[in-house]
Amino acid sequence: MVVQKSCSKNSDVLNFENLLVRLKKDFSTFNFVGGRKFAFRPPSTIVIGPTEPRMELLLLHELGHATLGHRDFKTDVSRLKMENEAWEKARELADKYGVEFDDDLIQSELDTYRDWLHQKSRCPVCGLTRFQTPDSQYHCPRCECFKQKK
Repeated sequence: MVVQKSCSKNSDVLNFENLLVRLKKDFSTFNFVGGRKFAFRPPSTIVIGPTEPRMELLLLHELGHATLGHRDFKTDVSRLKMENEAWEKARELADKYGVEFDDDLIQSELDTYRDWLHQKSRCPVCGLTRFQTPDSQYHCPRCECFKQKK
């Protein structure tokens, strides 16, 4: 696989390629393929996005999903939990492979999921935070209470 070179320094690309070679050897049950963005595609494909700052951590994060056996989620809160678990696994892997861990990047990445969850859980009628049941449906305690009284 050839990593795309854009605005990153050549040494960063070489470090990433060296890491990738090690990961392919150590995690030979997974397929590493190039794509539009970093992602894990169950059951065994890790997609490598274009060159960007801290791409080593993004790769380790997706590998975290893979090694933890993440497949799907039933609720949005469980998705956020899986994201957090994958970042914690990435922290372990970063230590093992000598990759500098960036807590600010991780919190920024997790914030995108937190913000998404906050927006998705807001009731479009009254703005109250809704709750999600195991069947993935959102329910508003205020609006559903009023519906039942009618």
